[in-house]
Amino acid sequence: MLRRTLTWVGWIIAIPVAIAALFLIYVTLVDYKPASEIELEASHNSQQALKQGDSVTVTTFNIGYAGLDQRQDFFMDGGKMSRSSSKEQTEANLDAIADFLQGTQSDFYLLQEVDTKSSRSYKIDEAAALSSALSDYDSTYAINYKVPWVPVPVFAPMGTVRSGLMTLSTFQTTSHVRYDLPGKESWPVQQLELDRALIASRYPVDNGKELVLINLHLSAFDKGGTIRKQQLDFLDGFIREESDKGNYLIVGGDWNHSLPSTDAAAFEAEQDWPEWLQPFPEGFGLEGLQWANDPAVPSVRTLDIPYEKGVNFLAVIDGFLVSSNIGITTVKGHDLGFANSDHNPVTASFVLK
Repeated sequence: MLRRTLTWVGWIIAIPVAIAALFLIYVTLVDYKPASEIELEASHNSQQALKQGDSVTVTTFNIGYAGLDQRQDFFMDGGKMSRSSSKEQTEANLDAIADFLQGTQSDFYLLQEVDTKSSRSYKIDEAAALSSALSDYDSTYAINYKVPWVPVPVFAPMGTVRSGLMTLSTFQTTSHVRYDLPGKESWPVQQLELDRALIASRYPVDNGKELVLINLHLSAFDKGGTIRKQQLDFLDGFIREESDKGNYLIVGGDWNHSLPSTDAAAFEAEQDWPEWLQPFPEGFGLEGLQWANDPAVPSVRTLDIPYEKGVNFLAVIDGFLVSSNIGITTVKGHDLGFANSDHNPVTASFVLK
């Protein structure tokens, strides 16, 4: 009897261990390992050329896979949810996001967390939907999160994830390139994590220079900030190289840092400063670089609880960094009340000097 009991206990332990081992082997074998540089395809190429002295508008928006509306929380931030509440709500969020983008009539859009085939957003191809809604725009897409199955939370797993960055524009371009960002988590966490990247898009200007537009989404959760430092060091090198060429440079997106010249204490909140959020490091980049942020409007909320005005911690982590040969005309954070995403978008107007 004892032997039979021990046998059953052995099987009860061995089977889950074997399943877990097989799963880890599987995700390791199929792990997405992008090249350091990937030339991206674009939907079409506008013939409108940029000219020195032109004024251009750029909007950055982390759309939170159209699933992180104001009623949602997220398990990675201390909440419970791992997916959008329903397919219908995801579609409603996506429609509202598309309506907002159409309404701003920006020359460029830098979008993050755009899903194409993810369980969390009910396999809706959000990139295709937004490209269709903005059909007059050239659009390009770069994967930065591709995992066959994320098994956590255990009783409501995130599931399949395929997500990325999306850049849209109305001007003639010569190339869009995905650059893989350095800094990876250890095995097996990295196999279930994002492969951080940026899109660098090049637009010729009539004075022989280029406007280099960068769409990025930096890391947030690495302990000690080692990965974030590696990513910023890479970005610093990229900026210096382009500046040496005399090009115009606009870097925008979700920096996952509290940005310079902004103060989270300016926003009413009951929650304390979250552990994951770090101030942007002082002394970054070349002299003459300029930040274009709106300190009056928060661009992100905490996700450990659904949004409640005056309760969630708020900060500005979305915005732009531009080269000294670009004039900043206006910067506006759009207070959408986090209705359809955990981020608020930011729009800025620039002049190519």
